[in-house]
Amino acid sequence: MQQLIRMNRTPMNSHFKINGKPSICFVSLDNFAALADDPKFGHIGGAEIQQVLIGRNLAKRGYKVSFITLDHGQDNEMEIDGIRIIKAYNPDVGIRVLRFLHPRLTSLWRAIKRADADIYYQRTGDSTTGIMAAFCRRYGRKFIFAVASDYDCLTDPPRRLTRHARILCHYGLRRANLVIAQTVTQQKLLCENFCINSTVIPNCAPDYGRCAGDGKGQAPDRGRRLLWIGAFTPVKRLELLLDIAEQLQDLQFDVVGDGNSESEYVQHLRWRAKTIRNVHLHGMLPHASVHQFYQQSAALICTSRAEGFPNTFLEAWSYGLPIVSTFDPDDLIADKGLGIVGKDVSELTTGIRELLESPEQWRKTSQSAREYFMENHTPNKVMERFERIFCEVVNSACKNGDGESV
Repeated sequence: MQQLIRMNRTPMNSHFKINGKPSICFVSLDNFAALADDPKFGHIGGAEIQQVLIGRNLAKRGYKVSFITLDHGQDNEMEIDGIRIIKAYNPDVGIRVLRFLHPRLTSLWRAIKRADADIYYQRTGDSTTGIMAAFCRRYGRKFIFAVASDYDCLTDPPRRLTRHARILCHYGLRRANLVIAQTVTQQKLLCENFCINSTVIPNCAPDYGRCAGDGKGQAPDRGRRLLWIGAFTPVKRLELLLDIAEQLQDLQFDVVGDGNSESEYVQHLRWRAKTIRNVHLHGMLPHASVHQFYQQSAALICTSRAEGFPNTFLEAWSYGLPIVSTFDPDDLIADKGLGIVGKDVSELTTGIRELLESPEQWRKTSQSAREYFMENHTPNKVMERFERIFCEVVNSACKNGDGESV
């Protein structure tokens, strides 16, 4: 982290642009850990990593970029990688129930105002979505909402929100100047459930595989190891990976991630994993430390019930690493030969065996994964679309799903 920076604030009635480019503020309260690449500040998930990637690439392209995050004891304002970081509130401060209004809402509103951006970008549906929509309407700014998971496209998702959070989320979703979906599936769900027209922009990832080879080696060259990455939550279903490991005792399984230590569910997963000799728990790691596992693995395993478009898929494909998964965004894995799709432990176990026991199939899948990534998900490919969308949002009157000009 660099020193605290002091910046002049422009009045809220005038937009600030650099070289004719709109300024962008990412309102991403849980993003400080990803920006600092330090898990001690919280969970570093796919949504957080994706926003940092977009923000850093925009900053490199000459945009004025800011992030609003929670208060972890950092300075009120600071800079990381050319991005201005503004802190909002400490989530542990305040009286329960009342703290939603103060200090949370009041602190967040001040931080948003201080950012003074042309465009405010927020990802993952919650109460912040409604707050952002209200702020942008009040001050004539543009609001972009980005879907982080298929659950964001459902009116009553399994990921339970409080009543006020659900109301604010739906209010903001319907009043966003633009809604960005990750997949065609999400685009259809938004239309069916909210009558909202959205724009599909795929996620991106750096070309990590460029420095690791061409992705055309044989599976044995990477060892008899399989990789699982994620949070220990019911939707991620680590228990399925443990079932697979018990059936494939001749393979080694690396698990990167963790969960709430006070959760009985997480405690049981940790206990059970430690009883299986070919499962190795590595805990939460800085994002930069995860790549060694991609390079030594024969496949990435995903056991999730639902996702958005996992960053882990993109990172794996950049290395030419096949995916064995219960989740298949827009049926890409099956249709384009990027791995194996299975609905349960039996099908996943069979798929892993078939993939690893056929070097020819592994090489073909690896090459397809690498080529698909390079054609669709590099930063240069994706950022061109973001830049075009940002300029269109600022320079035109967008309409929400109800046809109302916002």
